[in-house]
Amino acid sequence: MTRLVLCLALVAALIVLPGRAQAPASDWVAVSNGYANELLAIEMKHRPEIGTRQGLSQYDADASQPTRADEDAARHETEAVLAELRRAAAEPQTPELAEDLAILIHAVELQFRQQDVSRAHDVSFLDASEIVFGGLQSLLDDQMSADRRPAAVARLRKYAGLEPGYRPIADILKERTIAQMAVPGVVYPARGEMETELARDPLYVDDLAARFTKYGLTGWQEPLATIKTQFDAYDAWLKAVVLPKARTDFRLPPEEYALNMEQVGVDLPPDRLAAMAHQAFDDLQAEMRPIAAKIAAARHLPSSDYRDVMRALKKEQVVGDAILPLYEARLKQIENIIRERHIVSLPERPARIRIGTAAESAQQPAPHMVPPPFVHNTGQQGEFVLPLNIPASAAGGHAEQYDDFTFDAAAWTLIAHEARPGHELQFDSMLEHGVSFARARYAFNSVNVEGWGLYAEYLIEPYMPLEGQLVSLDYRLLRAARAFLDPELQAGRIQPADAYRVLENDVVLSHAFAQEEVERFTYRSPGQATSYFYGYTQLVALRHDVEAALGPRFDQQAFHDFILAQGLLPPDLMRKVVMARFVPSAR
Repeated sequence: MTRLVLCLALVAALIVLPGRAQAPASDWVAVSNGYANELLAIEMKHRPEIGTRQGLSQYDADASQPTRADEDAARHETEAVLAELRRAAAEPQTPELAEDLAILIHAVELQFRQQDVSRAHDVSFLDASEIVFGGLQSLLDDQMSADRRPAAVARLRKYAGLEPGYRPIADILKERTIAQMAVPGVVYPARGEMETELARDPLYVDDLAARFTKYGLTGWQEPLATIKTQFDAYDAWLKAVVLPKARTDFRLPPEEYALNMEQVGVDLPPDRLAAMAHQAFDDLQAEMRPIAAKIAAARHLPSSDYRDVMRALKKEQVVGDAILPLYEARLKQIENIIRERHIVSLPERPARIRIGTAAESAQQPAPHMVPPPFVHNTGQQGEFVLPLNIPASAAGGHAEQYDDFTFDAAAWTLIAHEARPGHELQFDSMLEHGVSFARARYAFNSVNVEGWGLYAEYLIEPYMPLEGQLVSLDYRLLRAARAFLDPELQAGRIQPADAYRVLENDVVLSHAFAQEEVERFTYRSPGQATSYFYGYTQLVALRHDVEAALGPRFDQQAFHDFILAQGLLPPDLMRKVVMARFVPSAR
């Protein structure tokens, strides 16, 4: 269970029907949803936390027991559904249903290949504290109804092994680790990953205690104290037994890195992607220079180098209670631009933005959108979560402060990416208009999601003030840097110090943000960071081709509404659908 697979499983959108859809053959969405529902039912049976995240209260008091036997049972059940999917794909189907069946089959086959490689080669770092925090987080949330929150205590008791039929999750993870250590020739976790994450583990327990207290729940003190003792013992065992065997080389075996790239949706060889990204990096720097010169002249700055201008802009920090109002005001400005320029259709309801806690920043130390539940949604929305610091990476260290997100000019591009017209609008479109389960869940990957987020920045950037444009281009520069730093680190062509130099000097990131990036490249989710640049380039290329095909008949709002209405299609399938359906109808 790699960190990347775990994170994608926790955040991916899910939609569920009560059973196999009974619908006319022409209703391809209902038929597709019926097939997908069989896979979803297996997932939530073995990982009830996913059901909770999607608003299904019947799963709230249950807890995963991630034993090898449970994993084997889930696989056996999934294999039966895969055989059914293959039989259906071999029969004549409508084009849309055939596409969805292909999506479902590919997702399951990729999951099996990753599982096989991990079992054959890896001793994964299984962080009990982080896993339990992730399993309770959605129940202990402001948007969760008060009558459902007490189930968090029942789930906590099961994680701690205090209920009949449940073993402590820390014991299960230890058992899984010991079993993998017995496999010949396995690869151990990276030392940097283990040291960093083990030092942050106390944050998760502290955050849970604060949440239980905040919501006035009772009966949690005993199981939390019990599980904290279990976490401490498990972490001590990891430090004594696994950490001495940890590898100093963070690089993944090439086979695993290739699977990671496939998982996030990148289908280019890493070398080719890196070459494209290096060229884009140079082009973006050239585009930033004249804008920086104009800003420097207007502000009477001593240097017009874009790096120095960025540092000057970052000195204009907004602090404390002024941060959220800044982002909320910027959201209104961007929404006005979207309407005036007819960029994309907007929903009526407002977007949500909040500051992340220390534990959330440890779990996901970057600005991010938490998707809403897609089942039994009672008004919950996706949330743009903004971390302000990154927890200390070692005992006795100090938290590193970000200066990348809380200055005026940065709010433009972050709102565009995470809120509107970016992820919040992307998920809102799926929620309000509906797409097949295959396209909402099983086509979910970083290329399809983050490509739209970066493309959303690109759409708004021309209408930003010069300061906003410079920061937006700098963030696009970061995405290009990711697309060559990540594969070059994994190939051993550069070292982390080289990545820090590019990120802190050329992209002008704070050390905290640069540290988060290097952690992402080296162990959090190798390969994932390349997806922004790749997905964005595919969308821009598609738009250019559609504009060329339609000429003056091109309507960007209609084009973007169509893109969002398709759900999370991979680039090749999105291109096929757009050229086969949107272009002819627009003509």
